Amino acid sequence: MRVLVVGAGATGGYFGARLAQGGRDVTFLVREARAARLAEGGLSVRSPLGDFRIDRPATVTAATIPGPFDLVLLSCKAYDLAGALDDVAPAVGPDTTVLPILNGMAHLDALDARFGAERVLGGSCAIAATLSPEGTIVQMSELHALTFGERDGTRSERIARVAGVMEGAGFAARLSDKILLEMWEKWVFLATLACGTCLMRATVGDIVAAPGGRELMLGLLEECRGIAAGAGHAPREKFLESSRGTLTAAESRFTASMLRDIEKGARIEADHIVGDLLARGRAADPDGAWPYLSTAHTHLKAYESRRGREQG
Repeated sequence: MRVLVVGAGATGGYFGARLAQGGRDVTFLVREARAARLAEGGLSVRSPLGDFRIDRPATVTAATIPGPFDLVLLSCKAYDLAGALDDVAPAVGPDTTVLPILNGMAHLDALDARFGAERVLGGSCAIAATLSPEGTIVQMSELHALTFGERDGTRSERIARVAGVMEGAGFAARLSDKILLEMWEKWVFLATLACGTCLMRATVGDIVAAPGGRELMLGLLEECRGIAAGAGHAPREKFLESSRGTLTAAESRFTASMLRDIEKGARIEADHIVGDLLARGRAADPDGAWPYLSTAHTHLKAYESRRGREQG
């Protein structure tokens, strides 16, 4: 399969680099400046599992996409999604499969509307990585998992082909028959973690050490769980048990990446991760109340308002 990776940043760039390292036919869709840097210095990955570099990664820009690809791996921040869809459109043909690995669920609606639901898989990833100032992808832990599947749970011929591309490519690839449920479960966990650590500006361990901190984290988790259940994707008890332990672990230094973005004064995915979750809850239950989530969302939107004002 000819694979187009949208961007060469921390997440998509990492999985794309691993695929290229494994001999897959990978091209990166990048801006002209990034294409020039990659042509000059290659795509470097610094990893606890061993550093490596793709010396001459294949790249295209939005203006030079030669035609449809077989598989498009889409990873970007939610606030960049509209532009990414415009850029990648020439690469999506009648037989193209799109695998998005964004958080939340709103991107599926946008992709379905633009390219048709029949072309869009479900996907999720777990990785802690960042892009250094010089453009190196830095993997910060050994976690590097990518989960994918048909949204109706079937084992189709195309998902078997996608699995063939992903498996053995140097990261933990897994084909799921319950990909939508797994996406919802990740959303529930991520929204809880983001709301709690951003609202308190603290790690999980610092929060639960404070009076009422444990109750806050568990209350957020329960509100998110209830919204998912109301949408028809009730999280499994094993997931909830694991999440409760992680979100209330004493002395844990765990935080959401959204908090790290706030601390850098960067843009955040407030609406995609928290606002959309609340909107779905209100659509299913107009009389419902989600006090923890609502307060956290107000807090995040206030940050966005202040950031916009200060940046003029």
